[in-house]
Amino acid sequence: MNFSEAGTSKTADIGDLRIHYHDCDQGHSDIPVLLIHGGGPGATGWSNYARNVDELAKDRRVIVVDLPGYGKSGLNTAEDNVLGHYAAIMSDFLDEIELEKVHIVGNSLGGGTALQIALKFPDKVASLVLMGSGGSLPIFTPMPTEGIKKLFAFYQGTGPSLEKLREFIECLVFDPSIVSEEMLLERYEAATTPHILANPPLKFRGRPPLEDLWREPLQELPHETLIISGREDRVVPLDASFILVKLIPNSRLHVFPKCGHWAQIEKADEFNGLVAGFMRRAESAGK
Repeated sequence: MNFSEAGTSKTADIGDLRIHYHDCDQGHSDIPVLLIHGGGPGATGWSNYARNVDELAKDRRVIVVDLPGYGKSGLNTAEDNVLGHYAAIMSDFLDEIELEKVHIVGNSLGGGTALQIALKFPDKVASLVLMGSGGSLPIFTPMPTEGIKKLFAFYQGTGPSLEKLREFIECLVFDPSIVSEEMLLERYEAATTPHILANPPLKFRGRPPLEDLWREPLQELPHETLIISGREDRVVPLDASFILVKLIPNSRLHVFPKCGHWAQIEKADEFNGLVAGFMRRAESAGK
């Protein structure tokens, strides 16, 4: 089945906050998977995971969410501890759509959010897949990286421009030829609506507003965890994965060559098979 962006669109209300998501369900009884996108300007759940939905939905129900401040969801109100804020909202969201336990796949900001959900609400998590996860610490690479500087520069200084967005998006990939003008224009439009300009989703106050999750008790996480890194990632570099795979007991690391921050896009076919197999094995291990 080929799922469409419009045909899977739904909303859920968490108090006064509206959460937009895509529900791709073919009636499977396996544990569902929640896909959480990254934090770049104009990001949405569908734009991050459109190349993965159909394949992952062959085994299980797939939920693709827009975090607050992105896509068609309501605004983000947190200025600090953003990952914990998003984790609490995602926990309430799962309650609202009546899902007791899910696998979670998170890219960048979504990876950090997934880790916080596992730390704060461990019983709701079946397994974790983390790609270029926020909240970690590179061992060798100076921070902030080129990509993170360009992410926060988008709304700062002279304000947004298509060229600033292009420079950031090209930091996300190994091969910039996959970045189409249509993609750039769609993301620019989403990132520059009046309500987003008045309240950007990630507010920079001298340092990134994300928690240092590597300081948290990751060694206590019981979940099967797959850490994915692009070898050429210029946003969250490969060496940021090392501390995660060292600390999380049931974790393993997969490195894609000739790949940047968007493994799920640049290596979609291999990524889909890897993640689908991992989730099946995680379920078997949990029985």
